[in-house]
Amino acid sequence: MMLKSMNVHFQQLFLNKKRTLGQLILVGASISLIGCKTLNNSKLNKTINQKISSRTTNNYFQGILIYDPVKKDTVYSHNSQKYFTPASNTKIITLYTSLKTLPEKIPSLKYIVKNDTLYMEGTGDPTLLHPYFGDSTAIKFAMNYKNVSLYLNNFEESRYGPGWAWEDYDLYFSPERNGLPLYGNVVTITNNDSLAVSPTYFKNQVVPISYGVNRELYSNTFYYDPQRRDTLESPFMIDSTLTKSLLEEALLKKVNVVQKMPNDEKQILYSVASDSLYKRMMEVSDNFLAEQLLILSSSTLSDTLNSAKARNYILDNYLQELEQPPRWVDGSGLSRYNLFTPGTMVYVLNKMYQEIPRERLFNFFPVGGLSGTLKGRFNGDDRPYIYAKTGSLGNNYCLSGYLITRSGKTLIFSFMNNHFTKSNSEVKQHMESIFEMIRDNY
Repeated sequence: MMLKSMNVHFQQLFLNKKRTLGQLILVGASISLIGCKTLNNSKLNKTINQKISSRTTNNYFQGILIYDPVKKDTVYSHNSQKYFTPASNTKIITLYTSLKTLPEKIPSLKYIVKNDTLYMEGTGDPTLLHPYFGDSTAIKFAMNYKNVSLYLNNFEESRYGPGWAWEDYDLYFSPERNGLPLYGNVVTITNNDSLAVSPTYFKNQVVPISYGVNRELYSNTFYYDPQRRDTLESPFMIDSTLTKSLLEEALLKKVNVVQKMPNDEKQILYSVASDSLYKRMMEVSDNFLAEQLLILSSSTLSDTLNSAKARNYILDNYLQELEQPPRWVDGSGLSRYNLFTPGTMVYVLNKMYQEIPRERLFNFFPVGGLSGTLKGRFNGDDRPYIYAKTGSLGNNYCLSGYLITRSGKTLIFSFMNNHFTKSNSEVKQHMESIFEMIRDNY
């Protein structure tokens, strides 16, 4: 009996020590985002494991991290420290960069006024005469001055990002980057009984025939099938002469291109609400807005427009504690050179969740079953449960964001799929079954 009593005593001591150890682990997890993996629902985890390792999914690469920001605890993890091609999930870190560097309204121009001359340089603001935003703040401002001088040499960046697919040059989602974008850097062509071309500068450069491409590779010659009735958007090639001409057409006056700005202190002209750009970028996954937002961010750090300045600034000042620093080369995710882990995505999402009011933050993201790139997928039965950013390239599909469970808890997740040969639809269906399981059981 004494031996049995001693056994009971030692078992109780062991349990007490184990309980104390568990508390220490939870405290440690609050310091490190990922922390130690704690299985709050072993049956749920077992079911997810079975789905992840099923015969239909074991021939491509999957990475998942699901995190509870209130408990500061990992709900589920699989390959969460492995690197993946994120595609447009990259826009999540572009959003974070913008929120950290840009004011409430977009800086549209930097300028100096001397006598009757306006000297101005671009900041990368993508909204000027953009087909969606249609902003004309800078145009109206410049019209007030007799003489306008334009400085273009502050842009120190290539027109395309590293690793972009060259054959996308004529497609709407791949406009060139520059310091003073106009019209979204695309030609918009519609056919309502007659061709309407915007900007009108290109009207005589549109050939009304059916052709294999929308634009010539090395010239601004565009093709539009007169039988089609939908709108065509195709990027135009940019140089200083074209920017000058487009600006002169909009201002109805001559513009002088100068080689340097005066030495006086520069003023800043502001345009649209910054949140309107963020929402549009995230909701429809707009690559052009994402790229220009990084350039805009660099304009707040120096007078040189270069997206690498913005990327390095954020990594060095706000994300220096990342356990798996990303390979981050552009703002949009068009490049396959980008490499992020699910852990990094969740880290950034959690920082935004802690720092930004929930209503404002969730408003930036597509909503499952309701809006943007999630309109046709990840529906809630009676209310939305997914607020997340998609990322899609050939053979890759990623989704990262926020999941609301039926019990009212908010979880942060990143689910990355690379190198599959099946259809995107099958991969999404597989993901949806896992999300619904978590929604209904956590």
